Amino acid sequence: MTEAPEPSSGAERFHEDWARLLSGDHGTAVPPGLLGRLVSRTAGLLHRARLDDPFEPHLAAEAGAELVDAHFTDPIVLARAVELLQRQPSGDGRGPALSGAFAAGWAAALRERTLREQEAIRTAADIARKEAERALRASEARFRALFESAAIGIGIGDTDGNILAVNKALQELFGAGPEDMIGRRVGDLVHPEDATGVWTAYEELISGKREYFQFDKPYYRQDGEVVWTHLTVSLIRDDDGSPQYQVAMLEDVTDRYRLQERLRHQATHDPLTGLPNRAAFFERLEKLFEEPDPGARFGLCYVDLDGFKVVNDSLGHDTGDQLLSAVAARLKAALSPLGHLVARLGGDEFVVLLENSRGEQEAVAAAKTVLKALAGPVLIGDHKLAVGASVGVLERRVSTTTPGAAVRAADLTLYRAKEAGRGRWTLFDPKENARAVSRYAVSVRMPAALDRGEFFIDYQPLYALADGRLAAVEALVRWRHPQLGVLGPDEFVTTAEETGLIMPLGRWVLEQACGQAADWIKRFGDAAPQLNVNLAVRQARSAALVGDLGRILDSTGLDPARLQLEITESTVVGPEDEALRTLHGLVDQGVSLAVDDFGTGWSNLAYLRDLPVSGLKIAGSFVGDLHDPAKDEETGWRIVSGLVSMAHALGLTVTAEGVETGRDAERLRVIGCDWAQGWHFGRPVRPAEIARRIAEEPQGRPVARSPAEGGW
Repeated sequence: MTEAPEPSSGAERFHEDWARLLSGDHGTAVPPGLLGRLVSRTAGLLHRARLDDPFEPHLAAEAGAELVDAHFTDPIVLARAVELLQRQPSGDGRGPALSGAFAAGWAAALRERTLREQEAIRTAADIARKEAERALRASEARFRALFESAAIGIGIGDTDGNILAVNKALQELFGAGPEDMIGRRVGDLVHPEDATGVWTAYEELISGKREYFQFDKPYYRQDGEVVWTHLTVSLIRDDDGSPQYQVAMLEDVTDRYRLQERLRHQATHDPLTGLPNRAAFFERLEKLFEEPDPGARFGLCYVDLDGFKVVNDSLGHDTGDQLLSAVAARLKAALSPLGHLVARLGGDEFVVLLENSRGEQEAVAAAKTVLKALAGPVLIGDHKLAVGASVGVLERRVSTTTPGAAVRAADLTLYRAKEAGRGRWTLFDPKENARAVSRYAVSVRMPAALDRGEFFIDYQPLYALADGRLAAVEALVRWRHPQLGVLGPDEFVTTAEETGLIMPLGRWVLEQACGQAADWIKRFGDAAPQLNVNLAVRQARSAALVGDLGRILDSTGLDPARLQLEITESTVVGPEDEALRTLHGLVDQGVSLAVDDFGTGWSNLAYLRDLPVSGLKIAGSFVGDLHDPAKDEETGWRIVSGLVSMAHALGLTVTAEGVETGRDAERLRVIGCDWAQGWHFGRPVRPAEIARRIAEEPQGRPVARSPAEGGW
């Protein structure tokens, strides 16, 4: 959507300022009629570039190019134009981008114009050389006139690198006389900031392997100052094609270079604190990963201020900004002398980058330096503010990670530090990071996972111990995560409860499982097993569950007597708990309730008298402990037997979980346990496998099996 146009007064004022700028004395004479059209056209392009959505930088670049085409090539024009553009209001922050696009268009057009001149000069020089050989003095006179009067610096050298001649423009560029330059070696003009490859290209040229090359290259003037030039060096061959001369043409681009440097600094530094910003930090970090040495290491200290929001909200954003500036100054003063980069990522988050780290100890030392630097109070106006920080510390070999993964790991480690109490540093832990990443991946994708059809349900059989028949199946939800593979309930249900997503997920499980159970009953009649479905604590505490279940039973046609809902001991914490009303509402609809994993929570049998439950499932840990060599097996069996007896005294059906051997199944049958489930009877399987078992179920199947016989 395009922004509303700015008030006409603002556009008119900009048009007037723009006209005054182009009408000034810049050494360019433009007829009034042409000038008026130029002002209108370029101001219109800049006006559209500032307001159009999306932002079109080419409009501003086109305006800059048109000025060059109209001979406005004085760098002062560019500087004043950029200054005028930056004064214009821009609510969406595109002011620097607009100025940069305009300057880039102006510079590109000027370079193109200069290149055309250079090419003309080079061609003229070549022609002049050939004419000189054919017509001697006449052609040499024309070449000399062109050489001396050219506006750009020209130097001629031999293929041994000796400077033979320089024109007046080149002497002015270097602030030197002919005697200072003629006879010098081209190789003497090396500058520490020369672009990579410039001297390789030079060697290739004088050896005849290339005809010309171009680079932006700095030089030292005679007075020691640095001048930036756009350098073009061409090779002149003799009639036999052998290299004979080199012609260098140098355009002074110092003003343009400095403007670009200012614009780059604005783009890569935080305007409030002056520290490198997020873009500059990532650029520096990614360079470490380009061609690292095999053992290269790096470190990150992710810093977040503690309590900054309170300062910002209570004392105002101006005080908050001053505090951030003071914090940045302290961090830079403490860490920059150690060779570490300090950057502001945004808000009250900072990061310290350790290049060529010597190990975890150095990264931890940097984190301690951060905390020490921020230990003292900060004086802002009349306020003496205490500021602390939490620091997540990551130190790794470069070859073991990526820039993005490293930053995410440091960020997660920072939040572990905050959770641990703030005002401290915490070191990266791969296991904790893996768990946090998994939780994050689960929580991010889960809201849409139902719509994408990524969840499915397996069913685990429960068998009656008295006659060995398939008595029930427990619905167990699975998640086919596209990155993490198939996840069991233990890997995402807790996250679903924390985020509230357990409610829509729980409804979906009930709908799918009840529909499947109704289908089995339609196909197999009374031979179909009872359906058991787990309820999460948040579900059981929701008053909407009763209505949801009623609608699901109506829509699927499932007999409520064939459905048992399993709750955990933590669902109800006492006889006055609000959840009891929901549980009674469920039972009133005809479904039954069972307490799952009994013995892992409060394990108070007295509560069972107040709950509307008809079943109890003994936690698998009780059966598993029977095979622990460190524990007395007979005592364990007496505990299980006592639980079964007490549950029966309360009129409850008892199911043992985690049964893995035929020996355990037989002993549970002997002590009166009603049902059992576990790997001995079968792991969770797809609905088709349950249907096959129902169809093949023999009547009166005995349950007693030897321990060596395996599962059902």
